[in-house]
Amino acid sequence: MVLSGTSEGFLSTNSTITPMNGSDQDLLQNFKMEILISQFLTVTFSLLGLAGNAIVLWLLGFRMRRNAFSVYILNLAGADFLFLCCQIIYSLNVLINYYHSVSIDIPNFFITVLTFAYVTGLSFLSIISMERCLSVLWPIWYRCLRPRHMSAFTCTLLWALSLILSVLEGNYCEYLIGDFHNGWCRLFDFITAAWLIFLFVLLSGSSLALLTRLLHDSQHVRLTRLYVTNMVTVLFFLLCGLPFGIQWFLLIWIHNSLDAFFIHLHWLTLILCCVNSCANPIIYFFVGSFRQRWRKRRQTLKLVLQRALQDFPELDEREGSLPQDTLEMSGSSLVS
Repeated sequence: MVLSGTSEGFLSTNSTITPMNGSDQDLLQNFKMEILISQFLTVTFSLLGLAGNAIVLWLLGFRMRRNAFSVYILNLAGADFLFLCCQIIYSLNVLINYYHSVSIDIPNFFITVLTFAYVTGLSFLSIISMERCLSVLWPIWYRCLRPRHMSAFTCTLLWALSLILSVLEGNYCEYLIGDFHNGWCRLFDFITAAWLIFLFVLLSGSSLALLTRLLHDSQHVRLTRLYVTNMVTVLFFLLCGLPFGIQWFLLIWIHNSLDAFFIHLHWLTLILCCVNSCANPIIYFFVGSFRQRWRKRRQTLKLVLQRALQDFPELDEREGSLPQDTLEMSGSSLVS
């Protein structure tokens, strides 16, 4: 995020590089080639992720009856879609700058949007895990006392809070280009870091509580497809999405954005973050289609996604998939 402009400037210095010996030139060429490969990988994963998240947005937004959890999944897909759009813009800018020596200035506004999308995605994933934990640990409260429109209200609040944090961070810190020792910059860095740490603790704690409850009380807590979808999504985020946030704040606090190691680390974590956003739709459709007999009955993407979000134990699948009406009504008592 912070290093996009740095790497682009580095790639565009072919005509102004000072004389170097053969070893330094080889290192420079290898460094530039690694950045280019990372850009091609980023664009590839981002395009796949855009297609997958667009399908999820279309199905959940216009083709399916939403419930408490599908509202969060819809907003998570929107945050992933926004993140991937911004990342494609940056990667294409690097490639164009390298191959055609055309310098295109990308407004800092896009960096704010990229930060905003990442923070929002983590916020939604954390609240999904928390609500899933509440639904298992306190099922009576969750089904009877939970506010009817809590999902929509929570999503609106998280979008607004993430936007405020991202705008303030970008305005006062200028993405590590301005005065890092500015008091306001350090304050908003601390607030943003504290918020992300809180989200990570919430995500990890609720997921661990769910896993512990399932292992120790498997007779009362039945494994559902929604549970599997949630746990696999969390696992992918911890492996692929979290390193980007850690690296981001390492750069902020160490303030060594021009070091070659951090540039490599930056692009590696960006690729992993794109993989995470790309993997979410794949997880939904894989969990929804697992153990289904595709040859006996044609499975539409809508039915597969509905099955991935169903929050009741599997019935006897020898006769095929569950009726569509049953799938659409699963969790309908907790509409957003």
